[in-house]
Amino acid sequence: MPLENQITPIDTADPKSRKFAFVLMDNFTMLCFAAAVESLRIANRMSGKTIYEWVVLSDSGDVVTCSAGISFQVDGDLSELSRDDTILLCGGIDIQIATTKRILNWLRREARKGVTIGGLCTAGYSLAKAGLLDGKKATIHWENQDSFIEEFEDVDLTKSIFVMDGNRYTTAGGTSSIDLMLKLIANNHGEELANAVADQLIYNSIRTDQDTQRLSTPTRIGVRHPKLSQVIQIMESNIEEPISPSILAQNVGMSTRQLERLFRRYLNRSPKRYYMELRLQKARNLLMQTDMSVINVALACGFASPSHFSKCYRSHYDTTPYRERGAQAARLSI
Repeated sequence: MPLENQITPIDTADPKSRKFAFVLMDNFTMLCFAAAVESLRIANRMSGKTIYEWVVLSDSGDVVTCSAGISFQVDGDLSELSRDDTILLCGGIDIQIATTKRILNWLRREARKGVTIGGLCTAGYSLAKAGLLDGKKATIHWENQDSFIEEFEDVDLTKSIFVMDGNRYTTAGGTSSIDLMLKLIANNHGEELANAVADQLIYNSIRTDQDTQRLSTPTRIGVRHPKLSQVIQIMESNIEEPISPSILAQNVGMSTRQLERLFRRYLNRSPKRYYMELRLQKARNLLMQTDMSVINVALACGFASPSHFSKCYRSHYDTTPYRERGAQAARLSI
């Protein structure tokens, strides 16, 4: 065990310990919860006193199972909290199903009291569904961004690791819980304690709300050709209205033939094929995560004809959009 040297906490205006209520939702991601609560535990140990307290709740107060299949016993159900408490919802897969009416009503009630509320991983969806993010900046796991944008037009969605907008917090999932908690610890008790907690977590690169959640395009595709990366970024930003290869080439100062050779060399596919795969990937996300009609999904992904969309989808995923939607609905009803 490493020696955890205590840090003398900086005095704050409020000497009381701060209480967090973690709400574990069905199929929550264990990492986002563990990262957050461990940050608080270590802060207590490093400061030499209880500066943070927490309870673990669930919709029903019964055992909750995370997405890894591990079950957790909680402290209770959705009880009434103090105005000074902080609620952190822990989301995961199938967040639409996990966001029950009871949770939404509870969130709205607590929000009216002025309680600070945050959503870890996909739980930003739950906050948005409750209307708590209207007119605010927020973030959510990159895999859920397409569907979130389609459903919540009044939320200013970013690609940040975490967002703190007033008394509403959201994170992108995974280890971003650590970054949020370190920021809160620094705000409450100073940078020295936050840095000490990071050291104990072997977390040597503390990120801010200015950091984006996905790897850079060159890192993600394993290619460090600047013009190729630029073209892919343009493609990713123009899914609903695709841009022709000739215009893409013109935008980065090369010929269409040069662009074709570049894609063949580094990605073993044509620009047109790569662009199609990006559009179909977004279409699949929308089919799996929203109740948008297949026609509207097609339009959102740049397909003017539903029949052409269905043909391309079947060629790539070996099933039709309608069957994909039906299979997803059947899985969620189990």
